[in-house]
Amino acid sequence: MHLEVSQVLKQFDTSNGAIVALKDINMHVETGEFVCAVGASGSGKSTLLRLVAGLDYPTSGDVTVDGARVVGPGSDRGMVFQRYTLYPWMNVQQNVEFGLKLQGVSKSDRRMKASEYLDVVGLSKFARALPKELSGGMKQRVAIARALACQPKILLMDEPFGALDVQTKETMQLFLLELWERTKTTILMITHDVEEAVFLSQRVYVMTARPGRIQKEVFIDLPGDRTYETKRKPQFQEYKNDIMDILRGKQTDEALVA
Repeated sequence: MHLEVSQVLKQFDTSNGAIVALKDINMHVETGEFVCAVGASGSGKSTLLRLVAGLDYPTSGDVTVDGARVVGPGSDRGMVFQRYTLYPWMNVQQNVEFGLKLQGVSKSDRRMKASEYLDVVGLSKFARALPKELSGGMKQRVAIARALACQPKILLMDEPFGALDVQTKETMQLFLLELWERTKTTILMITHDVEEAVFLSQRVYVMTARPGRIQKEVFIDLPGDRTYETKRKPQFQEYKNDIMDILRGKQTDEALVA
């Protein structure tokens, strides 16, 4: 077991009373898996990811990575946000090196490692460029390289392509799949885009509206390599339609999961 979320409840106390954002959350991500959690706005997806990242704490329940309880941010978890969160005064190389610098990695070692991951994401030629000189897709590649350079056990992604146009988004989805296959990095990604979740992941957790719960775990078994053409296949459309029906409350007794 790599990541495990057990009986998690997250409640926020407000002036109007308690708001339950997440309830009875049980999920796991095995080493090397690509898993997505999908749900509409208000389903608690981002709250769930923040708990896994250690940026917030569950009201009850546990989040563990390799058996160790998550009690705060850590180098075992890398985070990629929807907004690129790059430092505008640093060039690409310096942005990728930043997490390594915080870890106390020597200048020569962090330069070497950052260069290695810039090569992985195809941005070696832009090492000296400032973020303002990059496209949205390129900025997100830098953010991914920065997260991977610290060699986390699991990469957490909070709707990383939500701010991109449709064409760039599709290009980045393919890039992410190729990167995952190349690096074998464990990935947990949240998204509201059902098509994206089916295309990228091996398993999809479908979440209900507030309070957020795991309504269904769907195993995605698509034949062959995933390409643009995969989205046109009947089996892909079946997965997409079934998950959409679950989100709309039209779930039938016929389950997609074992």
